[in-house]
Amino acid sequence: MIVTLIVVCEVAFWLLLAGGLALRYLAKMPRAGAAVLLCEPVLELVLLVATAVDLKNGAEPDWRHGLAAVYIGYTVGLGRATIRWVDAHVAHRFAGGPKPPKPPAGARERAVHEWRTAGRWVLAAGVAIALLQAAVWYVGGDAATGTLRMWQQKMLWVIGINLVIALSYTLFPKKPAGPAAGGTDGAAAEAGRTGAVEADRAGTRPRH
Repeated sequence: MIVTLIVVCEVAFWLLLAGGLALRYLAKMPRAGAAVLLCEPVLELVLLVATAVDLKNGAEPDWRHGLAAVYIGYTVGLGRATIRWVDAHVAHRFAGGPKPPKPPAGARERAVHEWRTAGRWVLAAGVAIALLQAAVWYVGGDAATGTLRMWQQKMLWVIGINLVIALSYTLFPKKPAGPAAGGTDGAAAEAGRTGAVEADRAGTRPRH
């Protein structure tokens, strides 16, 4: 039942997202679209309650309950970012909005961007770990909770990987692609020197 409910919630998430954006940009009903998008958290609440009821009825904790916790964590940590990403692309495609920006090229700006992304993943994994721990306490110490602990370990790996990626952009910043040997200032200086030489050859360069 839990796996089926997860699939239903995932499908409903994208249906609500598509419906909300269609109302906002195609039907020109922004308030109705916003109201539909605000229904998204209800899906996570339904899944959380269903998981708790399933455990309370004596179901042995397994990978399905762990997956439900991870799904809820993902929607909490990255659900809004996902909606904003899709919204920006739909606005650009159907409403003449600006082209969605790419990750910044500057070293400092890119590092900040990566830390923000890592923060969302850390939040998602942290929520999942907390829900998994709550499930462990909920079913009691005598139940087999090894699968839930395994999911917690996986979430710790998710946190570690994202922190390493963000840290790498801080310690080893990537230089943005651009003109070599001095960039714009170097090119301007070179143009100035070339112009001075040409003026001198033509006899128009002022003498001091």
